Amino acid sequence: MNSERSSKEINTLVSTDETRTTAQIIDQNPENDAQENSAPSDSTAVYGDITAAGVSAGLPSPPPDVDAGVPAHLRDLTDRARGYVEAASSSNTRRAYASDWKHFATWCRRQNLSPLPPDPEVVGLYITACAVGTATRGGKPNSVSTIERRLAAISWNCTQRGMALDRTDRAIATVMAGIRNTHAAPPSQKEALLPEDLIAMLETLDRGTLRGIRDRAMLLIGFAGGLRRSEITGLDLGRDQTEDGRGWIEILDKGLLITLRGKTGWREVEVGRGSSDATCPVVAVKTWIKFAKLAKGPLFRRVTGKGKNVGPDRLNDQEVARLVKRAALAAGVRGDLPESRREKLFAGHSLRAGLASSAEVDERYVQKQLGHTSAEMTRRYQRRRDRFRVNLTKAAGL
Repeated sequence: MNSERSSKEINTLVSTDETRTTAQIIDQNPENDAQENSAPSDSTAVYGDITAAGVSAGLPSPPPDVDAGVPAHLRDLTDRARGYVEAASSSNTRRAYASDWKHFATWCRRQNLSPLPPDPEVVGLYITACAVGTATRGGKPNSVSTIERRLAAISWNCTQRGMALDRTDRAIATVMAGIRNTHAAPPSQKEALLPEDLIAMLETLDRGTLRGIRDRAMLLIGFAGGLRRSEITGLDLGRDQTEDGRGWIEILDKGLLITLRGKTGWREVEVGRGSSDATCPVVAVKTWIKFAKLAKGPLFRRVTGKGKNVGPDRLNDQEVARLVKRAALAAGVRGDLPESRREKLFAGHSLRAGLASSAEVDERYVQKQLGHTSAEMTRRYQRRRDRFRVNLTKAAGL
């Protein structure tokens, strides 16, 4: 299907916006949940060399004889290199990419086409099918952000197999531009939890149980630190204590110092003490550590034995989203809205957006706390319910 095209023609058709990085796509759609698109645990092969193991890991499956061609003294390095490939992206991103690749490969199989080597015209037809809702039997049209992520996933998977996909080819770029112009809609963002909301949510938790003590600590540290849900559950009690940890805490006189490995690299987050013990994240974390009898390893863990014991396993980050939703509904947050709508308003990002919307400080401090590389991204998190608080019409003299 490939045809000759001049570089001048391509440059005319494609703007720099068409070549956005994957990180930008994900950051600009913070509410996208990779879990929703995680790969099924199907044991059957998907397509060609894409096995179930490869799909679940989010990586291409190497041919069976790869290790056979590597000298014995280099095989350990080969295993380590595979580990570093996995560490290059988050597990949520890998799961989403694996699911998206499986979706693309399955569509190709149904159309009697091959996903490899990558053909821009095939990919252009695929994203068109995603836009009109025919990419899956009985499916519905994908949102623009989902199609952009699927395109990024195809490109990533092809690169991992040593085959570059030219996303600037007009068969992809112009179709994607048309999809954006036709179907783009304002981003669907989760509701920001304001301080008064959070305080009401804390009152719904049982202070006399381990689960209630843990949940209080997670809500407060998540809000005050502006943390992502995976950053909350990825914390350890100290440095280098677990292999799957994403950071650790240090309890100091004036607050908590959190060292995190996030999307934009390592960063330090300062969580100061609150104005009262009831709403202080430092007190909440210390109380959880004391009653859970923690000394090393994951900070937030499963509560077992009918709520009487604390297990060794790290809490799944989905639990943060469930906790936020459950507590917000129990506290009657946004009770002015119908119940069916309220259920969809809250998630893990509600804590992060709440800090950005509530902190009355210089924007650069909020940007640093959230780990954003640009002030524009920070502004996307600033959501207020008191619209028209600043009336520029009157301020201009009208």
